[in-house]
Amino acid sequence: MAEALEGPLTPIQQRVLGALAEKAATVPDTYPMTLRGLQTACNQKNNREPVTDHTEGEIQAALDELKARHLVRFVYASHGARSTKFRHVLDERLGLDAGELAVVTALLLRGPQTLNELRTRTERAHAFASNDEVATTLEGLAARTDPVVVHLPRQPGQKETRWAHLLGDGPDERLPAPTAVTPAPATRDAEGLLARVAELEDRVAALEALLTDPDHTTEEIPPT
Repeated sequence: MAEALEGPLTPIQQRVLGALAEKAATVPDTYPMTLRGLQTACNQKNNREPVTDHTEGEIQAALDELKARHLVRFVYASHGARSTKFRHVLDERLGLDAGELAVVTALLLRGPQTLNELRTRTERAHAFASNDEVATTLEGLAARTDPVVVHLPRQPGQKETRWAHLLGDGPDERLPAPTAVTPAPATRDAEGLLARVAELEDRVAALEALLTDPDHTTEEIPPT
């Protein structure tokens, strides 16, 4: 059952939740995540806006806050784990299906985006059949009693409108986004290359985690 969040999320809480949700969908073999792995995911250079440089201490503090708000659960190994792991429950709290979670995750990680950007950037987590399907998903989230997203008006110089999430307390995401410039083919090729690099990085991280952390894990009993 969907629940409204009690207050807005800070920028670092948004980044932590977005990174956890992204990796749960794209590299399930290394999920739940260690603190170090989550730090790397939060600070990666591609598919993030803005790029950050959060320390492990800052991320741990955000995790503790998210745990207190019942948005993250801590996971412990069954036989003397070397490290605690973490998983999100954002989909449970907000009652999100796979498509809804995918678009919210992309918005948490990159801010306001067009329908086409959201469809492209969520394809590894959820394959939307068309931009119309993305729009239907967003419209459902916007029509809730407690809206999760908002449709931004088109600004001068923009060919398309953008959508933003309403979960944060950072800069007002309903403000106009920067003027969009239609990318040249070379730019689009570069974006595709970055997406492939991100996928390769995830695969390498998955292999490293399987080789270095074979512990079986058991999940903390969630609060009632």
